[in-house]
Amino acid sequence: MKKGFTLIELLVVIAILAVLMSVIVVTLNPAEMLKKTRDTKRISDLDALRTAINLYVTDQGNLKGGTGGNTDFSSTTCYVSQTGTISAVPGTCSTYSSSTSQVVTGTGWIPINFTLISSGSPLGSLPIDPSNTVGTATTTSGWHVYIFKAYSSSSTYKLMANMESNYYSNGGLGDVESKDGGIDSGVYEVGSDVTGL
Repeated sequence: MKKGFTLIELLVVIAILAVLMSVIVVTLNPAEMLKKTRDTKRISDLDALRTAINLYVTDQGNLKGGTGGNTDFSSTTCYVSQTGTISAVPGTCSTYSSSTSQVVTGTGWIPINFTLISSGSPLGSLPIDPSNTVGTATTTSGWHVYIFKAYSSSSTYKLMANMESNYYSNGGLGDVESKDGGIDSGVYEVGSDVTGL
């Protein structure tokens, strides 16, 4: 008598493995995991930018832009990490300055010359959003870029990003959008003034 597996036994094992794989794929949801990974990078990038800007203000005694660090920021201008038109930006932005440049010498998408800091620039380059798309929607979910808004006379600023995962978005388990204290509960806002700008 030969020992081995019958065709029926092999088919049953394959069917069980297929069911287990389906359950794992549905449970893990790879698309949502990629969104969550990009959102984690957004949070980390804005934290690095906030730290660099705070160091700049502490070191220079004010918040001014340009290569020489002597240009005033207007509270109605938003600086965007992507070229193109963006809709539904939180707060009032009557002027947009868009660029994909990541240089830290005052000519990047955030026009602050971080090299003026006495200890040198804390950033090697300005981070940009992992997706970095302005989208076409007229709601806050249509864009994934970083936005910088500042007001020189009070040395206040805020940075904004739009989360895309269910976890970090408004109402999710790790909700950072509605719990950041900012004026828009659908956008992640950090900085020295998240309610007034």
